[in-house]
Amino acid sequence: MTIRSSGISRRGFLGSASAFGLACAVAPAFAQSYGIDAAPMALPAADGPLRWLDSGDQKAVFFRAFFEQYSTERGIEVIYDGLPWTEIATVVPLGVRNNSAPDAFALPQGMAPSVAIGQGWVRPLDDLIPDFEAWKAGFPAGSFIEGVNMLDGKTYGLPSTSDRRSSSLLLFGKAAMALTDFDPNSETPLSWEDMRSAARQITEKSGGSTFGWIIGGAQVGRWSANVLQMAQRAGAVCGVEGFTLGLDPRSGEIVVDSDEMVAAVELLLAMRDDGSAFPGVLSLNAPQARAFVAQGNAGMILQGPWNVPIWEANNPDFDFGFTYTPGPAGATGKTYINTLPSPQNMMFINANAKNPSHAADVFRIMGTVDGQTAWANVVGASDPAIFPEANARADLSERSRQVIALQEDQVRALPVPYARNAGFVAVARLYQEPTPNLAQTIQGLYAGQLTGVQATLSALKDEMNTALDTAIDAANAEGAGVSRDQLVFADWDPATDYSG
Repeated sequence: MTIRSSGISRRGFLGSASAFGLACAVAPAFAQSYGIDAAPMALPAADGPLRWLDSGDQKAVFFRAFFEQYSTERGIEVIYDGLPWTEIATVVPLGVRNNSAPDAFALPQGMAPSVAIGQGWVRPLDDLIPDFEAWKAGFPAGSFIEGVNMLDGKTYGLPSTSDRRSSSLLLFGKAAMALTDFDPNSETPLSWEDMRSAARQITEKSGGSTFGWIIGGAQVGRWSANVLQMAQRAGAVCGVEGFTLGLDPRSGEIVVDSDEMVAAVELLLAMRDDGSAFPGVLSLNAPQARAFVAQGNAGMILQGPWNVPIWEANNPDFDFGFTYTPGPAGATGKTYINTLPSPQNMMFINANAKNPSHAADVFRIMGTVDGQTAWANVVGASDPAIFPEANARADLSERSRQVIALQEDQVRALPVPYARNAGFVAVARLYQEPTPNLAQTIQGLYAGQLTGVQATLSALKDEMNTALDTAIDAANAEGAGVSRDQLVFADWDPATDYSG
């Protein structure tokens, strides 16, 4: 038995084939066991191949090798596909509607797991995994959350990776940084003013051969990610996606026009106006921007820890460093994620899966220390294993260990409204964010299509408040029984993970 890709795509999900790509994926440097133990119970006869769909990249490197072994051990053909998120947003809903979705799949980006659970897309794991409660108890606290990957006491979704990651760490080429007055590291991160000065010095002292700062500006979400996390380091506290985007859980108020947010946007505009930004950033995606840093064409970038293994594998001669997301001088603010388990890597079993027991067997393996360690050996800092023990045991580079530790210090989990009132699931389903949204607004300000940072963000805040109130009213018309008061978690200390 061997693994193969079905070649599914948005157009070909129901039949025709498309090419499969692994852009920027890093192959493991060694052979390893993938934690595939003896099945704890007799698995039923396979009903066709086991089909698995996620977003690919480094996950694809792991699962192609994993499923090669799993197919041999269990005697079942496996069809693995990794698709871009834009494709998943189309093919998963289409497959659910037509009863042709894979046995296990990732949800479309931005879809709250509770919404998929509430709509009956996925089935619980409780009756599929042997000794389920003991298996579940092996995960760290915060891995299973009512209203996220649990509903009415049932458990859905494999939380195999930690989302304790910042997508806007400051990464830099050391040769470029040597042109500046600064030597950033985890003890001495750059302030906002330092970052602006360093960007100007890199550009000027390199004679324009290396620009100080770059962003994959065509990937619109990079604008909001950079600004939100810089503002949070300055002391802003707010949600990062969905109907809680920009909402401060301590007050229940939307704060996208706060002093911290305005100052973060103005920093990006200042680097643009200084001539320190790489030209044409509005036409670059995130991988292209990352590549220009490794090639020495740009000095600094605000991106995530996945750059570390990618650069180490693809650009072994590139000497680089990283540090905290910049904030004002002396900043101690944290940056925030919605939940400890990564929703983008959380896998679910199709409610109409043909091979649910085999899919659950994979879930079970991926919820063991051996399975998690195998994951960490391949994926490393890109998507850290949710088991701290697995990350400690894994064969990681020193940089990967350092970047994981830095994020353990910087990143915290926000309160979860669903855990307080499951009626917010309906709010998530009904919420329609304004157009342009926060990311598009920041992009428009940088491009010069919009002017006046404070006024523009204040107008957006008003539209976001209206959109949230509209979604709450619509949810309550369906019997949700929610209010904005229930979005206030006044007792939460934002320096800590919210534990409920």
